[in-house]
Amino acid sequence: MDAVYIECASGASGDMLVGAMIDLGVPIDYLRDNLKFLPIGSDCINCTGVLRGGIKATKFNVRIEDDYHRANRWSDVEGIINGSGLKDGIRQRGLRIFKGLFAAEASVHGTCYEQTHLHELGAIDCLVDILGYLLAVDYLGIERQFVSPINVGSGSVKTQHGILPVPAPATAELLKGMPVYSTSVNAELTTPTGAAIIRQECCAIDHFPEMTLAAIGCGAGDRDFSNHPNVLRAFRGETSDGVKPKTIIIETNIDDMSPQLYEPLMEQLFKAGALDVFLTPIIMKKSRPAVKLTIIASTDIREALTGIVFAHTTTIGLRYYEVDRETLRRETTTVATPYGDVRVKIAFHDGRITNAAPEFEDCRLLADRHNASVKDVYAATLDRIRSGQLNGIRNTQVR
Repeated sequence: MDAVYIECASGASGDMLVGAMIDLGVPIDYLRDNLKFLPIGSDCINCTGVLRGGIKATKFNVRIEDDYHRANRWSDVEGIINGSGLKDGIRQRGLRIFKGLFAAEASVHGTCYEQTHLHELGAIDCLVDILGYLLAVDYLGIERQFVSPINVGSGSVKTQHGILPVPAPATAELLKGMPVYSTSVNAELTTPTGAAIIRQECCAIDHFPEMTLAAIGCGAGDRDFSNHPNVLRAFRGETSDGVKPKTIIIETNIDDMSPQLYEPLMEQLFKAGALDVFLTPIIMKKSRPAVKLTIIASTDIREALTGIVFAHTTTIGLRYYEVDRETLRRETTTVATPYGDVRVKIAFHDGRITNAAPEFEDCRLLADRHNASVKDVYAATLDRIRSGQLNGIRNTQVR
């Protein structure tokens, strides 16, 4: 399985991540062509070969006019991404990364992400970096992304809010639950954009994964330090099925909490990165009815999730243990129905489609719009899939 291991010995930023992917073989013209929907000229995106500490690397550059920094709210970003012609999977991953970035900024500034500005980041700059990285990963066919412990740097950084300590508050918020460290380099090595991408896209591991190494890409940072190479290295190769992200199950039994509190709890857990959250009715001692809360997540965010559980429930203890987990590769596409377009989630095994399921929320919205039943919209979508309108592939199993 094609994988990449991202080494963050000199931190991570959006331009370093994209630069490393270009160094692995992604053509700069491919990124320019696919980012044409952004309000910038193609000459605003370029790359150059540079040396950082004696190591050859690719520097990815984005030149944005000042006026474009005004598009810096969540509604601006959401509209631009949803209005693009990118693949559904890339759009959804991009929105997820941006939502995490806005949520982190909102958390440290005490507001909600709908009212948050990106300030010195600028949404267009971030759009180029985040969507550029996702396009590059898709171009290379990378199916798994691993990341090393992250060097955040030290010292302070100048922002519109004044001088702030490194890591910047939003960066620190995004890196909760992930392995980080700091060296004597007096600089901001990891930026909020870099942290947001890694948080959503990568599985944190504490060592180099076992892989058959095929290529190494180096993305350059802005500064050339005298004591270490300011590069982010991306190691691309084939991993065996035995290399899987570590997963844990977190559980607790609750018998004294209002059921109304479970929905906001689950929303918080999913927002923090939980893979799945579910409730099971159980009977405890003395025949007391209760609920077992179960959370499936990667090990690197255990502390963040347990903090949410303790803050939002009445439990005073929980348990967790590592489990093995195997999942199919998934993508999202769209099929046309008499009611409108419906997203379809596709699962692959050994390169072939094994399952395709309509997105229920799309079916519900279209049913409301056409005064139809959700059942009819769902059935119409299944008919389109069975008739071969799912990427032209027939004999697809549906549910």
